[in-house]
Amino acid sequence: MNSDAFNVELCDFLARATTPFHAVAEMSRRLDSAGFSRLEVADNWAIKPGGRYYLTRNGSSIIAFVAGEGDAAAEGMRIVGAHTDSPCLMLKPAPELQRNGYLQLGVQVYGGALLNPWFDRDLSLAGRVTFSCESGNLHSALVDFGRPVAVIPSLAIHLDREANQNRSINPQTDIIPLLGSAPADSGFDVRALLLEHLQREYPGSAARAVMDYELCFYDTQAPALVGLQREFIASARLDNLLSCFVGLQALIRAEGDVGALLVCNDHEEVGSQSTSGAQGPFLHSVLRRLAETEQSYARMVENSLVISADNAHGVHPNYADKHDENHGPLLNCGPVIKVNASQRYATNSETAALFRQLCAEAGVAVQTFVVRNDMACGSTIGPITAGVTGIRTLDIGVPTFAMHSIRELAGASDAHALAEVLSGFYNRAGPLAARSPDSL
Repeated sequence: MNSDAFNVELCDFLARATTPFHAVAEMSRRLDSAGFSRLEVADNWAIKPGGRYYLTRNGSSIIAFVAGEGDAAAEGMRIVGAHTDSPCLMLKPAPELQRNGYLQLGVQVYGGALLNPWFDRDLSLAGRVTFSCESGNLHSALVDFGRPVAVIPSLAIHLDREANQNRSINPQTDIIPLLGSAPADSGFDVRALLLEHLQREYPGSAARAVMDYELCFYDTQAPALVGLQREFIASARLDNLLSCFVGLQALIRAEGDVGALLVCNDHEEVGSQSTSGAQGPFLHSVLRRLAETEQSYARMVENSLVISADNAHGVHPNYADKHDENHGPLLNCGPVIKVNASQRYATNSETAALFRQLCAEAGVAVQTFVVRNDMACGSTIGPITAGVTGIRTLDIGVPTFAMHSIRELAGASDAHALAEVLSGFYNRAGPLAARSPDSL
């Protein structure tokens, strides 16, 4: 697949993956089409050499893998990790607000969202709804209203003359989405709205009452290629669905001679500590089952490598002083190795060296990011995954602008380039660790 076709598919994926639940559903659909078989945790597994499998947890995290033809303990697993969640505004459990003749819904801020860009956007609502049926059983379903249903209007500059100099945002009072006009006694109930939507979208579900939900607002503006030469991709949720898609495309193309695995966890933006997060047992439990014995598992861990793929900060031309002068990655100049001496990233010299070699073999340029010493450094699932599993790990990513905004920007050639590198990683035979001098 060439770069143009790759980006068309990437934009389609981003448009469909409006929440972590929808991202996993779309990835599952694509894996089904590529011949992967779904596994259930509660079942006994019969993994065949060269077989292709996937499983999900909580509907918001996914692991897909290709079982190698040889001994997984001796060859190790080639693992790519990413995350399915993005900063957003999530609906509160009792969100209904009717004030001054308007209907609004209260929200919680999920993750480290950049709040200013949420104003004056056409917002829709999507996520997972759990409901009871006429039989009394509980079921869950994905919902996506798909069209603009809300907006957060800015305050006019006439009412705040200092807006361009000094306006702060109170997340409790200033970012409440507006749904429409409503008298104070209209009795609007969001659960009734969701029930109506369920009955329309799932007519055979016999839905009787909405019990609870996990819903978030999202920007309805479609992903797009922008720039005079269409050299940038602009979209919501590039952090980190871009990496999920890149890893997925590379895994689907894996030849299957050696073990290859993709893990996309939820809850990275809020610390990863959950049953479906990187600090939970999901990846460890799958690897443990694949190894079958403690001895085999220990050998597999020692011979494996994790590439944690999460977007990197590209040097912004208007704010170049926010970067270390020797470590300012450029968009459309290749993937970035992320390094931090305090282990906010898991990269070390050996894992970085292997990635540089993979890039050279794929004919792809590689860059490096180090945060300024006088600025705090973010983190990823990389150090967490390394700590939970004991597998050597490095952190890389595609350079991006406006990270954690409602709409982010990346280079149109970088995602395709990273997919080529990860394809080489998934198909790489032989040891993944650098040899010691006495073995040369």
